[in-house]
Amino acid sequence: MARVVGIDHLVIRVSNYEKSKAFYGRLFEFLGFEVSDEYADAIGWTNGKTRFWIGPAEAGARRKYRIGDVGFHHYAFQLRSRRDVDALQAFLEAEGVTIVDPAGEYYDDYYAVFFLDPDGLKLEGMKYGERLAQAARRKAAARRARSARR
Repeated sequence: MARVVGIDHLVIRVSNYEKSKAFYGRLFEFLGFEVSDEYADAIGWTNGKTRFWIGPAEAGARRKYRIGDVGFHHYAFQLRSRRDVDALQAFLEAEGVTIVDPAGEYYDDYYAVFFLDPDGLKLEGMKYGERLAQAARRKAAARRARSARR
């Protein structure tokens, strides 16, 4: 049986290639990605673990994406910390990017900010499990301290 070991890349089509290239270029520079390859009709960025590509949509396919349509819902970038989520929101605000759901707790220990690309595709910066991991570290430290006193 074949086993998936990760998501290698995502490719999206955009209505205005130059506008989206500039948007994603600034976003990915902020997120620590670099251009992996660039062609006349496509560009890809990588952080060494995943790749994200854009290319122009076919002529005539110029309508913006509407959340709720069949297909793509959103793409989430897992960040190192809640602080990084807050930093991403500050970056997005400075860039004038549409934030649809501001940085906050959306599920138990799931902290995220949701925003739109130039075509209305929903993107997310998120951190899951940070509070739980901190609590586990505190609990382990307390156990070690109790053991050391014995």
